[in-house]
Amino acid sequence: MTDDLLVLKTETDAALAAAGDLRAWDAVRVAILGKNGRLTGLLKELGKTPPEQRRERGAALNQLKDALSGAIEARRTALEGAALDARLAAERLDPSLPPRPVPAGLIHPISRTMEEMTAIFGAMGFATAEGPDVEGDWNNFGALNIPAHHPARADHDTFYLPGLDGGTPRVLRTHTSPVQTRTMLTQPPPLRVIAPGRTYRADHDATHSPMFHQCEGLVIDRDITLGHLKGCLIDFLRAFFGIASLPVRFRASYFPFTEPSMEVDIGWNRKTGELGAGGDWLEILGSGMVHPRVLANCGIDPREWQGFAFGMGAERLTMLKYGIPDLRPFYESDIRWLRHYGFNPLAPAMLHEGV
Repeated sequence: MTDDLLVLKTETDAALAAAGDLRAWDAVRVAILGKNGRLTGLLKELGKTPPEQRRERGAALNQLKDALSGAIEARRTALEGAALDARLAAERLDPSLPPRPVPAGLIHPISRTMEEMTAIFGAMGFATAEGPDVEGDWNNFGALNIPAHHPARADHDTFYLPGLDGGTPRVLRTHTSPVQTRTMLTQPPPLRVIAPGRTYRADHDATHSPMFHQCEGLVIDRDITLGHLKGCLIDFLRAFFGIASLPVRFRASYFPFTEPSMEVDIGWNRKTGELGAGGDWLEILGSGMVHPRVLANCGIDPREWQGFAFGMGAERLTMLKYGIPDLRPFYESDIRWLRHYGFNPLAPAMLHEGV
């Protein structure tokens, strides 16, 4: 390699070493290998070299071109790596730093009520049963002794869905009683279960929602009496509201799936809304002894087995317990409402006396 080629290589190496970023590197590349670059100019002048020296000069130029191209590419890779390292260092997050304060999540009042009901009845020996939201006509109505002409079957009360393969229309369950039906059809007595879950009815105002929550209970055993029903519900209501002397009254009523049937009232003050005080009564849930026809529909011999059932709305209990006047904000996703009525998920649950 001739002296001028050695000088070009030395100067190029020095310029590459001095290039501190990709912009400076690109300037060196263009100055050497560009259209008007120094090495490009030497290659263009190769034709002017005497024939006896042209071959040797061409080999030297090609060797220099390969060396400079390799050096330029290596420097580019090094500069890109350094730039990436600098960017990563600048954008690095330290996971050991404390997080920025964010609002803590809260448990919805309905969720807390469902948890409390499950805990109280669980302490009484009740298991929790679940079922689908979309039910067949038999489970939702027929097995429960609800006749075809009953108002609950009307379109303005019930959400109907198309039947499978053109069969009988299905419904969004209007109560969680179908879970009791499924339990009796699949499990032999004795039974003691509650069925908390979502239910659906075509109604919407300050005290009604098209989707709401219920908790129903079922006990099937030998020699079950109204005394067992009354004791169970009185203990539950007093434990749930935390009022040891809460007045509880049972009134005769009618439900197709129980006989006798009873509405359950609790004492309250109509003027102040205070529970357990005053001389007024407030209906809180429905109950009764399981109708023998319902037992027979589910394959249980009513001559051998008896039972009681009850059902209550979770929203109604929640509104009464926490003084919530309107049902509609429960489902409006207003974070201000939830911050006011919600519960800290990390706080231990407070069990009332007697639970």
